[in-house]
Amino acid sequence: MADLRAATLTGGNTTLREAAVEEFKKSLRGEVVLPGDPGYNEARTLWNAMIDKRPALIARCAGVSDVIQSVNFARANNLLVAVRGGGHSVPGNSVCDDGIMIDLSRMKSVRVNPAQRTARAEPGVKWGEFDRETQAFGLATTGGTLTDTGLAGLTLGGGIGWLCRKHGLTVDNLLSVDIVTADGQLQTASAEVNPDLFWGVRGGGGNFGIVTSFQYQLHSVGTVLGGMVLHPLDKAKEALKFLHSFAASVPDEVMLGAALLTSPEGQKALAIIACYNGPISAGERVLRPLRQFGPPMADLINPMPYAALQGMLDAAFPPGRRNYFKGNFMNELGSQAVDTLVTRFAAVPSPLSMLALFQLGGAVGRVDPKATAFSHRDAGYHFVVLSLWDNRADDQKNLRWARETWESMRPFFSDGVYVNEMGDAPESDARVREAYGADTYRRLAALKKRYDPTNLFRLNPNIKPAP
Repeated sequence: MADLRAATLTGGNTTLREAAVEEFKKSLRGEVVLPGDPGYNEARTLWNAMIDKRPALIARCAGVSDVIQSVNFARANNLLVAVRGGGHSVPGNSVCDDGIMIDLSRMKSVRVNPAQRTARAEPGVKWGEFDRETQAFGLATTGGTLTDTGLAGLTLGGGIGWLCRKHGLTVDNLLSVDIVTADGQLQTASAEVNPDLFWGVRGGGGNFGIVTSFQYQLHSVGTVLGGMVLHPLDKAKEALKFLHSFAASVPDEVMLGAALLTSPEGQKALAIIACYNGPISAGERVLRPLRQFGPPMADLINPMPYAALQGMLDAAFPPGRRNYFKGNFMNELGSQAVDTLVTRFAAVPSPLSMLALFQLGGAVGRVDPKATAFSHRDAGYHFVVLSLWDNRADDQKNLRWARETWESMRPFFSDGVYVNEMGDAPESDARVREAYGADTYRRLAALKKRYDPTNLFRLNPNIKPAP
Protein backbone atom coordinates (compact mmCIF):
# COMPACT_ATOMS: atom_id res chain seq x y z
CA MET A 1 0.00 0.00 0.00
CA ALA A 2 0.98 3.64 -0.36
CA ASP A 3 0.48 6.63 1.93
CA LEU A 4 -3.19 7.55 2.48
CA ARG A 5 -4.78 10.96 2.11
CA ALA A 6 -7.36 11.44 4.87
CA ALA A 7 -9.82 14.08 6.11
CA THR A 8 -9.22 15.86 9.39
CA LEU A 9 -11.58 17.13 12.06
CA THR A 10 -11.03 20.70 10.95
CA GLY A 11 -12.08 20.07 7.35
CA GLY A 12 -8.60 19.82 5.88
CA ASN A 13 -6.53 16.86 4.79
CA THR A 14 -3.58 14.97 6.18
CA THR A 15 -1.30 12.20 4.96
CA LEU A 16 -1.21 8.90 6.81
CA ARG A 17 2.18 7.33 6.23
CA GLU A 18 2.25 3.70 5.16
CA ALA A 19 4.33 2.71 8.17
CA ALA A 20 1.86 4.31 10.60
CA VAL A 21 -1.08 2.51 9.01
CA GLU A 22 0.80 -0.79 9.10
CA GLU A 23 1.55 -0.28 12.78
CA PHE A 24 -2.12 0.49 13.41
CA LYS A 25 -3.11 -2.71 11.59
CA LYS A 26 -0.83 -4.78 13.79
CA SER A 27 -2.32 -3.28 16.95
CA LEU A 28 -5.79 -4.68 16.20
CA ARG A 29 -7.22 -8.12 16.75
CA GLY A 30 -9.70 -7.20 14.03
CA GLU A 31 -8.69 -5.78 10.67
CA VAL A 32 -8.11 -2.51 8.85
CA VAL A 33 -9.82 -2.38 5.47
CA LEU A 34 -8.60 0.09 2.85
CA PRO A 35 -10.08 1.23 -0.48
CA GLY A 36 -9.52 -1.56 -2.99
CA ASP A 37 -9.32 -4.29 -0.35
CA PRO A 38 -11.76 -7.20 -0.47
CA GLY A 39 -14.75 -6.36 1.69
CA TYR A 40 -14.24 -2.58 1.56
CA ASN A 41 -17.48 -1.84 -0.31
CA GLU A 42 -19.47 -4.18 1.91
CA ALA A 43 -18.04 -2.59 5.06
CA ARG A 44 -18.84 0.98 3.98
CA THR A 45 -22.39 0.19 2.82
CA LEU A 46 -25.22 1.16 5.15
CA TRP A 47 -28.88 0.18 5.30
CA ASN A 48 -29.92 3.39 3.50
CA ALA A 49 -28.95 3.19 -0.17
CA MET A 50 -28.78 7.00 -0.40
CA ILE A 51 -25.56 6.93 1.62
CA ASP A 52 -22.49 6.38 -0.56
CA LYS A 53 -19.35 7.50 1.26
CA ARG A 54 -15.77 6.27 1.05
CA PRO A 55 -13.67 6.31 4.23
CA ALA A 56 -9.90 6.45 3.97
CA LEU A 57 -9.77 3.40 6.22
CA ILE A 58 -12.18 1.17 8.12
CA ALA A 59 -11.23 -0.34 11.49
CA ARG A 60 -13.30 -3.50 11.92
CA CYS A 61 -13.08 -3.93 15.67
CA ALA A 62 -13.10 -7.34 17.33
CA GLY A 63 -13.20 -6.08 20.90
CA VAL A 64 -12.68 -3.25 23.35
CA SER A 65 -8.91 -3.09 22.80
CA ASP A 66 -9.50 -2.48 19.10
CA VAL A 67 -11.89 0.37 19.89
CA ILE A 68 -9.31 1.97 22.19
CA GLN A 69 -6.57 1.63 19.57
CA SER A 70 -8.84 3.11 16.90
CA VAL A 71 -9.81 6.11 19.02
CA ASN A 72 -6.17 6.74 19.90
CA PHE A 73 -5.13 6.50 16.24
CA ALA A 74 -7.90 8.88 15.18
CA ARG A 75 -7.07 11.40 17.88
CA ALA A 76 -3.30 11.26 17.25
CA ASN A 77 -3.86 11.95 13.55
CA ASN A 78 -6.73 14.44 13.99
CA LEU A 79 -8.95 12.28 11.78
CA LEU A 80 -12.61 12.72 10.99
CA VAL A 81 -14.37 9.85 12.81
CA ALA A 82 -17.54 7.91 12.02
CA VAL A 83 -18.78 5.12 14.29
CA ARG A 84 -20.82 2.25 12.91
CA GLY A 85 -22.92 0.01 15.12
CA GLY A 86 -25.84 -1.61 13.33
CA GLY A 87 -25.44 0.63 10.25
CA HIS A 88 -29.07 1.76 10.42
CA SER A 89 -28.39 5.51 10.62
CA VAL A 90 -30.79 6.95 8.05
CA PRO A 91 -28.84 10.25 7.72
CA GLY A 92 -25.63 8.25 7.25
CA ASN A 93 -23.68 9.27 10.34
CA SER A 94 -22.16 5.78 10.52
CA VAL A 95 -19.77 6.44 7.64
CA CYS A 96 -17.73 9.38 6.34
CA ASP A 97 -15.76 10.43 3.30
CA ASP A 98 -11.97 10.18 3.70
CA GLY A 99 -11.92 9.78 7.47
CA ILE A 100 -11.80 6.69 9.67
CA MET A 101 -14.85 4.50 10.12
CA ILE A 102 -14.72 2.65 13.43
CA ASP A 103 -16.84 -0.40 12.66
CA LEU A 104 -18.37 -2.21 15.63
CA SER A 105 -20.64 -4.49 13.61
CA ARG A 106 -18.64 -7.64 14.47
CA MET A 107 -18.96 -7.07 18.22
CA LYS A 108 -22.09 -9.16 18.74
CA SER A 109 -21.93 -10.82 22.15
CA VAL A 110 -25.18 -11.04 24.14
CA ARG A 111 -25.10 -12.50 27.67
CA VAL A 112 -28.38 -13.01 29.51
CA ASN A 113 -28.63 -13.45 33.28
CA PRO A 114 -32.12 -14.91 33.69
CA ALA A 115 -31.88 -14.99 37.51
CA GLN A 116 -31.25 -11.24 37.73
CA ARG A 117 -33.28 -10.47 34.59
CA THR A 118 -30.45 -8.54 33.01
CA ALA A 119 -28.56 -8.76 29.73
CA ARG A 120 -25.26 -7.34 28.55
CA ALA A 121 -24.76 -6.73 24.84
CA GLU A 122 -22.05 -5.38 22.55
CA PRO A 123 -22.66 -2.50 20.13
CA GLY A 124 -22.79 -4.49 16.89
CA VAL A 125 -25.92 -6.35 18.00
CA LYS A 126 -29.22 -5.72 16.24
CA TRP A 127 -32.53 -5.90 18.07
CA GLY A 128 -33.63 -9.13 16.40
CA GLU A 129 -30.43 -10.77 17.60
CA PHE A 130 -30.87 -9.41 21.11
CA ASP A 131 -34.51 -10.55 21.28
CA ARG A 132 -33.54 -14.03 20.11
CA GLU A 133 -31.29 -14.44 23.15
CA THR A 134 -33.56 -12.86 25.74
CA GLN A 135 -36.75 -14.53 24.49
CA ALA A 136 -35.14 -17.91 25.10
CA PHE A 137 -35.81 -17.09 28.76
CA GLY A 138 -39.17 -15.36 28.21
CA LEU A 139 -37.56 -11.95 28.76
CA ALA A 140 -37.26 -8.72 26.78
CA THR A 141 -36.70 -5.00 27.11
CA THR A 142 -38.00 -2.08 25.05
CA GLY A 143 -36.26 -2.32 21.68
CA GLY A 144 -37.68 -0.35 18.78
CA THR A 145 -40.08 -1.53 16.08
CA LEU A 146 -37.76 -3.27 13.57
CA THR A 147 -35.47 -6.24 14.14
CA ASP A 148 -32.76 -4.83 11.84
CA THR A 149 -32.27 -1.67 13.90
CA GLY A 150 -28.94 -1.45 15.70
CA LEU A 151 -29.10 -1.75 19.45
CA ALA A 152 -26.49 0.95 20.09
CA GLY A 153 -27.95 3.80 18.07
CA LEU A 154 -31.51 3.23 19.22
CA THR A 155 -30.47 3.08 22.87
CA LEU A 156 -28.26 6.17 22.84
CA GLY A 157 -31.02 8.28 21.31
CA GLY A 158 -33.77 7.20 23.72
CA GLY A 159 -35.46 4.08 22.41
CA ILE A 160 -39.17 4.16 21.51
CA GLY A 161 -40.60 0.65 21.10
CA TRP A 162 -43.66 -1.54 21.59
CA LEU A 163 -42.97 -2.09 25.29
CA CYS A 164 -42.29 1.52 26.24
CA ARG A 165 -45.66 2.42 27.72
CA LYS A 166 -45.39 -0.45 30.19
CA HIS A 167 -41.64 -0.63 30.77
CA GLY A 168 -40.31 2.76 29.68
CA LEU A 169 -37.92 3.74 26.92
CA THR A 170 -34.81 1.72 26.20
CA VAL A 171 -32.76 4.29 28.15
CA ASP A 172 -35.06 3.79 31.15
CA ASN A 173 -34.01 0.13 31.16
CA LEU A 174 -30.30 0.80 30.75
CA LEU A 175 -28.38 -0.15 33.90
CA SER A 176 -24.81 0.66 32.88
CA VAL A 177 -22.45 1.12 29.95
CA ASP A 178 -18.77 0.65 29.27
CA ILE A 179 -17.60 3.51 27.09
CA VAL A 180 -14.34 4.52 25.40
CA THR A 181 -14.11 8.29 25.68
CA ALA A 182 -12.18 10.65 23.39
CA ASP A 183 -9.00 10.29 25.47
CA GLY A 184 -8.94 6.56 24.72
CA GLN A 185 -9.91 5.55 28.25
CA LEU A 186 -12.46 2.85 29.01
CA GLN A 187 -14.92 4.01 31.63
CA THR A 188 -17.98 2.52 33.26
CA ALA A 189 -21.04 4.69 33.72
CA SER A 190 -24.07 3.84 35.83
CA ALA A 191 -26.25 5.41 38.49
CA GLU A 192 -23.43 4.82 40.98
CA VAL A 193 -20.30 5.27 38.83
CA ASN A 194 -19.83 8.40 36.69
CA PRO A 195 -23.53 9.25 37.05
CA ASP A 196 -23.15 12.46 35.03
CA LEU A 197 -21.85 10.53 32.05
CA PHE A 198 -24.58 7.92 32.52
CA TRP A 199 -27.17 10.69 32.44
CA GLY A 200 -25.70 12.01 29.18
CA VAL A 201 -25.50 8.74 27.25
CA ARG A 202 -29.19 8.09 27.96
CA GLY A 203 -30.44 10.24 25.11
CA GLY A 204 -27.32 12.22 24.18
CA GLY A 205 -26.47 9.99 21.25
CA GLY A 206 -22.88 9.11 20.46
CA ASN A 207 -21.53 12.47 21.57
CA PHE A 208 -19.48 11.28 24.54
CA GLY A 209 -17.63 8.23 23.28
CA ILE A 210 -18.03 4.74 21.89
CA VAL A 211 -20.10 2.42 24.05
CA THR A 212 -18.63 -1.09 23.99
CA SER A 213 -21.13 -2.75 26.33
CA PHE A 214 -24.74 -2.07 27.33
CA GLN A 215 -26.38 -3.65 30.38
CA TYR A 216 -30.18 -3.74 30.39
CA GLN A 217 -32.98 -4.56 32.79
CA LEU A 218 -35.23 -7.26 31.34
CA HIS A 219 -38.91 -8.01 31.93
CA SER A 220 -41.16 -11.03 31.53
CA VAL A 221 -42.55 -10.84 27.99
CA GLY A 222 -43.96 -13.85 26.19
CA THR A 223 -46.99 -14.02 23.95
CA VAL A 224 -48.51 -10.62 23.19
CA LEU A 225 -51.76 -9.67 21.51
CA GLY A 226 -50.62 -7.74 18.48
CA GLY A 227 -51.03 -6.94 14.83
CA MET A 228 -53.03 -4.39 12.88
CA VAL A 229 -56.46 -3.42 11.63
CA LEU A 230 -56.78 -1.87 8.17
CA HIS A 231 -59.15 0.85 6.97
CA PRO A 232 -59.51 2.21 3.42
CA LEU A 233 -58.16 5.71 2.86
CA ASP A 234 -61.64 7.21 2.56
CA LYS A 235 -62.30 6.08 6.14
CA ALA A 236 -58.88 7.12 7.46
CA LYS A 237 -59.96 10.45 8.94
CA GLU A 238 -62.71 8.85 11.01
CA ALA A 239 -60.39 6.06 12.13
CA LEU A 240 -57.60 8.44 13.15
CA LYS A 241 -60.00 10.54 15.21
CA PHE A 242 -61.24 7.35 16.87
CA LEU A 243 -57.65 6.30 17.50
CA HIS A 244 -56.86 9.54 19.33
CA SER A 245 -59.89 9.09 21.59
CA PHE A 246 -59.20 5.39 22.15
CA ALA A 247 -55.52 5.98 22.92
CA ALA A 248 -56.45 8.25 25.83
CA SER A 249 -58.32 5.39 27.54
CA VAL A 250 -55.98 2.42 27.20
CA PRO A 251 -53.83 1.01 30.02
CA ASP A 252 -50.04 0.95 30.00
CA GLU A 253 -50.05 -2.60 28.61
CA VAL A 254 -51.16 -1.14 25.26
CA MET A 255 -49.04 0.70 22.74
CA LEU A 256 -50.67 1.89 19.55
CA GLY A 257 -49.28 3.02 16.25
CA ALA A 258 -50.77 4.16 12.97
CA ALA A 259 -49.43 4.26 9.44
CA LEU A 260 -50.88 5.66 6.24
CA LEU A 261 -49.50 3.27 3.65
CA THR A 262 -50.02 1.64 0.27
CA SER A 263 -50.79 -2.07 0.20
CA PRO A 264 -48.86 -4.46 -2.08
CA GLU A 265 -51.95 -4.41 -4.30
CA GLY A 266 -51.69 -0.63 -4.66
CA GLN A 267 -54.54 0.40 -2.34
CA LYS A 268 -53.90 3.34 -0.02
CA ALA A 269 -54.99 2.54 3.51
CA LEU A 270 -54.64 3.28 7.20
CA ALA A 271 -53.13 0.61 9.41
CA ILE A 272 -53.66 0.91 13.16
CA ILE A 273 -51.09 -1.23 14.92
CA ALA A 274 -51.52 -2.54 18.45
CA CYS A 275 -49.43 -4.35 21.02
CA TYR A 276 -51.00 -5.57 24.27
CA ASN A 277 -48.34 -6.90 26.63
CA GLY A 278 -50.30 -8.71 29.32
CA PRO A 279 -52.83 -11.52 29.76
CA ILE A 280 -54.37 -12.29 26.38
CA SER A 281 -57.93 -12.52 27.74
CA ALA A 282 -57.62 -9.01 29.18
CA GLY A 283 -56.09 -7.78 25.95
CA GLU A 284 -59.02 -9.14 23.96
CA ARG A 285 -61.38 -7.01 26.07
CA VAL A 286 -59.23 -3.88 25.93
CA LEU A 287 -58.68 -4.01 22.15
CA ARG A 288 -62.27 -4.98 21.26
CA PRO A 289 -63.38 -1.38 20.50
CA LEU A 290 -60.41 -0.92 18.16
CA ARG A 291 -61.21 -4.13 16.32
CA GLN A 292 -64.93 -3.31 16.03
CA PHE A 293 -64.68 0.31 14.93
CA GLY A 294 -65.58 0.82 11.27
CA PRO A 295 -65.57 -2.12 11.04
CA PRO A 296 -62.08 -2.47 9.52
CA MET A 297 -61.64 -4.06 6.13
CA ALA A 298 -59.15 -6.46 7.74
CA ASP A 299 -58.39 -7.48 11.32
CA LEU A 300 -54.93 -9.02 11.65
CA ILE A 301 -54.64 -8.84 15.45
CA ASN A 302 -53.78 -12.17 17.03
CA PRO A 303 -51.78 -13.65 19.91
CA MET A 304 -48.18 -13.92 18.75
CA PRO A 305 -44.67 -14.24 20.17
CA TYR A 306 -43.15 -10.88 21.04
CA ALA A 307 -40.35 -11.52 18.52
CA ALA A 308 -42.94 -11.93 15.76
CA LEU A 309 -44.45 -8.55 16.62
CA GLN A 310 -40.98 -7.00 16.50
CA GLY A 311 -40.50 -8.34 12.98
CA MET A 312 -43.97 -7.42 11.72
CA LEU A 313 -42.81 -4.29 9.86
CA ASP A 314 -39.47 -5.62 8.64
CA ALA A 315 -40.62 -6.44 5.10
CA ALA A 316 -41.52 -2.78 4.50
CA PHE A 317 -38.02 -1.56 5.44
CA PRO A 318 -35.45 -3.83 3.78
CA PRO A 319 -31.83 -2.77 3.37
CA GLY A 320 -30.89 -1.26 0.03
CA ARG A 321 -33.76 1.16 -0.47
CA ARG A 322 -33.42 4.92 -0.57
CA ASN A 323 -34.74 6.46 2.64
CA TYR A 324 -35.41 9.84 4.17
CA PHE A 325 -37.09 10.11 7.57
CA LYS A 326 -38.06 13.21 9.51
CA GLY A 327 -40.13 13.42 12.67
CA ASN A 328 -41.35 15.45 15.62
CA PHE A 329 -43.35 14.99 18.79
CA MET A 330 -47.08 15.75 18.89
CA ASN A 331 -49.62 15.92 21.70
CA GLU A 332 -52.95 16.26 19.92
CA LEU A 333 -54.45 14.63 16.87
CA GLY A 334 -57.19 17.11 16.11
CA SER A 335 -59.32 17.44 13.00
CA GLN A 336 -56.92 19.79 11.18
CA ALA A 337 -53.94 17.55 11.85
CA VAL A 338 -55.85 14.50 10.65
CA ASP A 339 -57.03 16.31 7.51
CA THR A 340 -53.47 17.41 6.74
CA LEU A 341 -52.09 13.90 7.22
CA VAL A 342 -54.58 12.30 4.87
CA THR A 343 -54.33 15.06 2.26
CA ARG A 344 -50.55 14.90 2.19
CA PHE A 345 -50.56 11.12 1.98
CA ALA A 346 -52.97 11.18 -0.94
CA ALA A 347 -50.20 12.94 -2.91
CA VAL A 348 -47.40 10.55 -1.94
CA PRO A 349 -45.08 9.91 -4.94
CA SER A 350 -43.86 6.46 -3.86
CA PRO A 351 -46.00 3.46 -2.89
CA LEU A 352 -43.29 2.51 -0.40
CA SER A 353 -43.60 5.68 1.71
CA MET A 354 -45.65 6.08 4.90
CA LEU A 355 -46.78 8.61 7.46
CA ALA A 356 -46.59 7.11 10.94
CA LEU A 357 -47.57 7.88 14.52
CA PHE A 358 -46.42 6.03 17.65
CA GLN A 359 -48.22 6.45 20.96
CA LEU A 360 -46.21 7.52 23.99
CA GLY A 361 -47.30 8.24 27.55
CA GLY A 362 -47.65 5.58 30.23
CA ALA A 363 -44.33 4.69 31.84
CA VAL A 364 -42.49 7.03 29.47
CA GLY A 365 -44.23 10.04 30.96
CA ARG A 366 -43.74 9.03 34.59
CA VAL A 367 -39.95 9.47 34.48
CA ASP A 368 -38.61 12.80 35.72
CA PRO A 369 -37.66 14.86 32.63
CA LYS A 370 -34.34 15.67 34.32
CA ALA A 371 -33.48 12.01 34.98
CA THR A 372 -32.07 11.35 31.50
CA ALA A 373 -30.92 13.39 28.52
CA PHE A 374 -34.14 12.27 26.81
CA SER A 375 -36.26 14.96 28.43
CA HIS A 376 -39.48 15.22 26.38
CA ARG A 377 -41.49 13.01 28.68
CA ASP A 378 -44.87 14.69 28.19
CA ALA A 379 -45.24 14.02 24.46
CA GLY A 380 -48.34 12.14 23.37
CA TYR A 381 -47.08 10.81 20.03
CA HIS A 382 -44.00 10.54 17.92
CA PHE A 383 -44.82 11.49 14.32
CA VAL A 384 -42.48 10.58 11.48
CA VAL A 385 -42.47 10.95 7.70
CA LEU A 386 -41.05 7.74 6.25
CA SER A 387 -40.11 8.38 2.64
CA LEU A 388 -38.82 5.30 0.77
CA TRP A 389 -38.16 4.71 -2.93
CA ASP A 390 -35.88 2.65 -5.16
CA ASN A 391 -34.54 4.79 -8.01
CA ARG A 392 -31.94 7.55 -7.74
CA ALA A 393 -33.76 9.49 -10.46
CA ASP A 394 -36.71 9.88 -8.07
CA ASP A 395 -34.66 11.43 -5.25
CA GLN A 396 -35.81 15.02 -5.55
CA LYS A 397 -39.54 14.42 -5.79
CA ASN A 398 -39.50 12.06 -2.81
CA LEU A 399 -37.33 14.35 -0.71
CA ARG A 400 -39.54 17.31 -1.61
CA TRP A 401 -42.72 15.44 -0.64
CA ALA A 402 -41.21 14.38 2.69
CA ARG A 403 -39.97 17.85 3.61
CA GLU A 404 -43.14 19.61 2.48
CA THR A 405 -45.24 17.09 4.41
CA TRP A 406 -43.20 17.68 7.55
CA GLU A 407 -43.59 21.45 7.11
CA SER A 408 -47.33 21.13 6.62
CA MET A 409 -47.56 19.26 9.95
CA ARG A 410 -45.43 21.78 11.83
CA PRO A 411 -48.44 23.74 13.26
CA PHE A 412 -49.49 20.60 15.13
CA PHE A 413 -46.11 19.74 16.66
CA SER A 414 -45.33 19.98 20.36
CA ASP A 415 -41.92 20.96 21.68
CA GLY A 416 -39.04 18.63 20.99
CA VAL A 417 -37.60 16.25 18.45
CA TYR A 418 -36.77 12.56 18.80
CA VAL A 419 -33.03 12.57 18.24
CA ASN A 420 -33.13 9.21 16.42
CA GLU A 421 -35.45 10.56 13.69
CA MET A 422 -34.16 14.06 12.99
CA GLY A 423 -33.72 13.59 9.26
CA ASP A 424 -30.68 15.43 8.00
CA ALA A 425 -26.91 15.22 8.38
CA PRO A 426 -25.47 17.46 9.51
CA GLU A 427 -28.39 18.75 11.53
CA SER A 428 -28.58 22.45 12.28
CA ASP A 429 -27.51 23.58 15.73
CA ALA A 430 -31.01 24.95 16.32
CA ARG A 431 -32.60 21.58 15.51
CA VAL A 432 -30.24 19.75 17.88
CA ARG A 433 -31.05 22.22 20.64
CA GLU A 434 -34.74 21.63 19.97
CA ALA A 435 -34.16 17.91 20.48
CA TYR A 436 -33.06 18.50 24.06
CA GLY A 437 -34.49 21.80 25.27
CA ALA A 438 -32.41 24.67 26.64
CA ASP A 439 -31.62 23.35 30.12
CA THR A 440 -30.77 19.83 29.00
CA TYR A 441 -28.67 21.11 26.11
CA ARG A 442 -26.60 23.34 28.41
CA ARG A 443 -25.89 20.40 30.69
CA LEU A 444 -25.00 18.19 27.72
CA ALA A 445 -22.64 20.84 26.29
CA ALA A 446 -20.83 21.06 29.63
CA LEU A 447 -20.54 17.27 29.69
CA LYS A 448 -19.25 17.30 26.11
CA LYS A 449 -16.54 19.78 27.09
CA ARG A 450 -15.44 17.43 29.85
CA TYR A 451 -15.41 14.16 27.91
CA ASP A 452 -14.84 15.27 24.30
CA PRO A 453 -13.41 18.82 24.29
CA THR A 454 -12.18 18.62 20.66
CA ASN A 455 -15.51 17.24 19.41
CA LEU A 456 -13.88 14.07 18.07
CA PHE A 457 -17.29 12.40 18.05
CA ARG A 458 -19.15 14.86 15.85
CA LEU A 459 -20.86 12.74 13.20
CA ASN A 460 -24.16 12.58 15.08
CA PRO A 461 -26.82 15.09 16.07
CA ASN A 462 -23.91 17.04 17.41
CA ILE A 463 -23.67 18.72 20.77
CA LYS A 464 -20.80 21.18 20.62
CA PRO A 465 -18.53 21.49 23.68
CA ALA A 466 -19.44 24.41 25.93
CA PRO A 467 -17.08 27.42 25.58
